[in-house]
Amino acid sequence: MFEVKQTEEMLNKTFRLPQSLLEELTKVAEHEHVSVNNLVRQCCEYALANMKAEK
Repeated sequence: MFEVKQTEEMLNKTFRLPQSLLEELTKVAEHEHVSVNNLVRQCCEYALANMKAEK
């Protein structure tokens, strides 16, 4: 059965990215059938989860 789930609150924030990076992100998002916003969010979450621990 379909169940509606609450999602985390989403906020707007503007970031400036180099054109070449945005073009690459756009290509990947199109290939994976997701929005650029969704891809960037996932990339940030992955990067944060896989950062080296501070000594």
